[in-house]
Amino acid sequence: MTQVDVRPIEVLLVEDDPGDVLLTTEAFEHNKVRNSLHVVNDGEQAMAFLRREDPYGGAPRPDLILLDLNLPRKDGREVLEEIKDDPDLRHIPVVVLTTSEADEDILRSYHLHANAYVTKPVDFDQFIQVVRQIDDFFVTVVRLPRNR
Repeated sequence: MTQVDVRPIEVLLVEDDPGDVLLTTEAFEHNKVRNSLHVVNDGEQAMAFLRREDPYGGAPRPDLILLDLNLPRKDGREVLEEIKDDPDLRHIPVVVLTTSEADEDILRSYHLHANAYVTKPVDFDQFIQVVRQIDDFFVTVVRLPRNR
């Protein structure tokens, strides 16, 4: 059996809740310390990061985006739509990671071409486990394209 080349990945977390940012950061640190987690707090910052606009001119191209739906300034649904409409960005997998369990949010996210929809658990340990599973899946199971 051939050993899989597991390279560190660049992850962009788009999340406005400081507690969820902290939990996600801790989950990544405990799971795969080689991965780089970048955090922006609203939809406008997310698009600036992805398009490498000020102040993100030197930002790396993410291999994976974890996207909350309920964001200030630009809603996560709008961000998802912009990402998937942009030929330079649409190849980046987007996992919607949100508190919403509403069927309309799930359906709309997949309609906008989200790669996965995950409802954030309320329980601390379950939240950490979910983030670890997302990280494990996209680092060890899925083959991602090399950064462009």
